Amino acid sequence: MSRYHSYFPPYVPVAERRRQAAQAAKKLSKGGRALSPVQLTGRAIAQTFWGKSWCANLESYSDFANRLPRGRTYVRNGSVIDLRLDAGKVSALVQGSSLYKIEIGITALPQKAWEQFTARCAGKVTNLLDLLQGRLSKEILQEISTPGTGLFPAPKEIKLSCSCPDWAEMCKHVAAVLYGVGARLDEKPELFFTLRGVDVQDLITSASAAATAPLAGAPAADTAIADADLSAIFGVEVETPSAATAPAPAKITAKSRALKKQPLVAKREPMLKKKFAPKAVAKKTSPKRS
Repeated sequence: MSRYHSYFPPYVPVAERRRQAAQAAKKLSKGGRALSPVQLTGRAIAQTFWGKSWCANLESYSDFANRLPRGRTYVRNGSVIDLRLDAGKVSALVQGSSLYKIEIGITALPQKAWEQFTARCAGKVTNLLDLLQGRLSKEILQEISTPGTGLFPAPKEIKLSCSCPDWAEMCKHVAAVLYGVGARLDEKPELFFTLRGVDVQDLITSASAAATAPLAGAPAADTAIADADLSAIFGVEVETPSAATAPAPAKITAKSRALKKQPLVAKREPMLKKKFAPKAVAKKTSPKRS
């Protein structure tokens, strides 16, 4: 029997995994290495269009689907203590029973495919901020997400490597890193284009102002892609953040409502009167003659 099949590491409780991850991160930081850990704010691994689409794309392929779930616990426990995204490369450190080094290669998007994609989107993507925040028409977002013709990599474009003794190509440490990429794209969606080796500005410069239809007045349902749409595109269930993690709306009081309706001049009038009111001059009195 090979050493891979005979190796069964002991079960490590969640609390102990977190302690080990924090300890390893502290040790590396003291050694002078700046770390970029994956830190989730809720149960959902990804919450934005780019993060959710990355995870949904991975889960849509049978090559990955049965191995990816093993990494969810690891990424949620803070075991990915360092994650870096560069052109065509993901490098990470994951704390398991030991500290493991993960390298993932992402094939650059072929130039022809990128040119065809920018041509299809010409005149429709004119604002970089809207693109990065996923505030575009459903048609464009579906162009980006569609497996095969979109921008997300297929399994054949992803090369996996981990220093752990697991015989499987996608071990739980690699799976945790792949989910970690989705979480990182929530924070820095521009890294997706860096990872795929393309210049996001090509989409902007290829836009034709004359052919651009104004998107500002479009209803929300037409300028964003919902979780149900992502599920339909990839054929998987997309994780959504729980209501407990959603920010509470600002409380509106009667006083704030009244101030909001009050004209600006009325709000400033008391201050102006106070500022420019003439100073009181003490009245001089002549001395009384005896």
